[in-house]
Amino acid sequence: MKVFFDKLAKLEINDAVGFYDIEIKGLGKRFKSEVKAGIRRIREYPYAWPKEKDDLRRHLLHKFPYKIIYSIEKDYIYVIAVAHCHRRPDYWIDRMLA
Repeated sequence: MKVFFDKLAKLEINDAVGFYDIEIKGLGKRFKSEVKAGIRRIREYPYAWPKEKDDLRRHLLHKFPYKIIYSIEKDYIYVIAVAHCHRRPDYWIDRMLA
């Protein structure tokens, strides 16, 4: 199943990569690899993760405090947010209305 990212979700990934690379060289690359692994798991088993809100699901990253918020559409998966689990909870909800 194909995966499409909201443009703001892509920005969230890039921002986190930049932040982690400032903290420790190479950590941003590890974060990005963890996101890619999460996307692979979601593609293989889209219904395996719990619902976050309405029909949106969340996949928690293993090594970073982030979650991938996504919806399962008819022919694809739509990633709405790659959200930090401890900052501004549910800030991404307005994206559902867009």
